[in-house]
Amino acid sequence: MWQHHALDSMDQITLTAVRGIPLIRPGDDLTGIMLAMLKHNGIALRSGDVLAFTSKIVSKAEGRFVKLAEVIPTARAHWVAAQCHKDPRLVQVILDESESVSRVRPGLLIVRHRLGFVCANAGVDCSNVSADNPAAETVLLLPADPDASAGYLRQQIEDAERVHIGVVIVDSHGRPHRMGAVGVAVGAAGVPALQDWRGKPDLFGHPLASTKVGLADEIASAASLLFGQAAEGLPVVLVRGVPFELHEGCAGELVRPRELDLFQ
Repeated sequence: MWQHHALDSMDQITLTAVRGIPLIRPGDDLTGIMLAMLKHNGIALRSGDVLAFTSKIVSKAEGRFVKLAEVIPTARAHWVAAQCHKDPRLVQVILDESESVSRVRPGLLIVRHRLGFVCANAGVDCSNVSADNPAAETVLLLPADPDASAGYLRQQIEDAERVHIGVVIVDSHGRPHRMGAVGVAVGAAGVPALQDWRGKPDLFGHPLASTKVGLADEIASAASLLFGQAAEGLPVVLVRGVPFELHEGCAGELVRPRELDLFQ
């Protein structure tokens, strides 16, 4: 089994966008399409590579679309919509994907997603959703189980290419104490989403007491430099050179337990 233990020997990481990925539709073979485009780009996967996918193309392949015309908002959705000035049907979709509401104000709805993380609009996406009918009121949800989606993609790719890789599924989140959206991992497989560095020596030989590294989030943010946020059309990025041990990690490791959340 492939393992990379040299966590202190890294001197180069490369990011390569996989060009040529077409617009993805429900039921598409995302693995087959991505592998074909890797070959078209002259890229051969190696053990230790990490493939980062935008959550959007995974959701599209899984058919995670909702037509607002088919949504009937509840009284609660109407009340929340009046506070944040959003379409009550959209608010209903957001509430259906959430376990609780954290903050509401005009133009803003922050919720705790049913997967545990806190984000705006429960990750429900209204941009770059429908190519067939851009005027249609259709929104896109996050994958139902992003960690399972990452695991499936990883298994399919490893079986096809006979390599050991990691997969990270990336969404854009804002942050409560800093401006600007960054890429975060909502799904992961084959990489430790959270690395525990406690006990490792620092530069002067002192053991680290509390350091944990959100490796999957760091990979996600790096890949987002190539994904872009608008019309770039680069939804898959190959990340090469990240040192990690092969590990059945998951993005759920990154969710701070509610009892440790000081900013609920």
